[in-house]
Amino acid sequence: MQSGFPDRHGPLLLKTPSHREQAQRRTLAVLCAVAGLALVSGVVGSLIHPTSHLSSRPATGPFSYFPSQ
Repeated sequence: MQSGFPDRHGPLLLKTPSHREQAQRRTLAVLCAVAGLALVSGVVGSLIHPTSHLSSRPATGPFSYFPSQ
């Protein structure tokens, strides 16, 4: 006959995470998502527009539309 008490071989009861732990998990998930998106966009950008020194077009920077002084 089985008793109503959990034995050593039964499933363990887990403590639910606190609000602080849940907030830390959400913050970590958001940071990982942002870092992953930045990594993926960098890889896609480098595949779409590879930097080649053999290109016939001159390299332009962020201020290429302003006249040089």
